[in-house]
Amino acid sequence: MGARGPIGKRSEERMGHRSKDEKDSITKAPSGPPLSLPDLPEADPRWHDIAADWYLSLRESGQAVFYQPSDWAMARYAAELMSRLLSTDRAPNGQLVSALDSVMARLLTTEGDRRRARIELERKPAARQTPAGVTAIADYRSSIGG
Repeated sequence: MGARGPIGKRSEERMGHRSKDEKDSITKAPSGPPLSLPDLPEADPRWHDIAADWYLSLRESGQAVFYQPSDWAMARYAAELMSRLLSTDRAPNGQLVSALDSVMARLLTTEGDRRRARIELERKPAARQTPAGVTAIADYRSSIGG
């Protein structure tokens, strides 16, 4: 796991000049699913819905480009733990919650986990959308021949 302490800012949010020799490099990965995924087992149908959704979401996550077969096995283990935790009527066991959080952090499932590991997913620029009111006015004008 990466450094302890507060989560660092994304590279585009940082200010100041850093020397090229500094060992503070960031690994950038494209966002979105990897180009080819290994044959991954499906979610276990006995898993809790939230655990299955979490496991399946990893396939669409950008950090999946770094995953090896052992990481996918660890993800299945985490989903199994999560499912057991969510499927019981008893109060959550703090040690189990902590262990699950640790496994999920090692899989870099949150932006904070990735930043601590000095990995950033490149964000796609948001598509510029025309406000609905402007579209309606343009449609009205074209309908009356204006």
